[in-house]
Amino acid sequence: QVQLVESGGGLVQPGGSLRLSCAASGFTFSSYAMSWYRQAPGKERELVASITSTGGSTNYKYSVKGRFTISRDNAKSTVYLQMNSLKPEDTAVYFCKASHRMTSVTYWGKGTLVTVSS
Repeated sequence: QVQLVESGGGLVQPGGSLRLSCAASGFTFSSYAMSWYRQAPGKERELVASITSTGGSTNYKYSVKGRFTISRDNAKSTVYLQMNSLKPEDTAVYFCKASHRMTSVTYWGKGTLVTVSS
């Protein structure tokens, strides 16, 4: 059974940090590119960061460049999102997504809520 389970969300003050984790199971993790998306209340889901199946290349939404870092550990089947210098506009539910590197197969997690507020 395929599972993507996000964790690490919570309430943090502006300027603070959080590290999100997404633990994968039920598929060959190393064959999938991984991405983090977020969806704020009343807004569409947007891509935040992505990483290739080997971890050799990453991409970021412009507004998070220099503050967020995506990484993965294929031995642990886990992808991470380190978020620093958090801003209130980063408040959203964060989802991880797995995309097979050669097919259209994708999987989504159920999300973890990040709230940035004083």
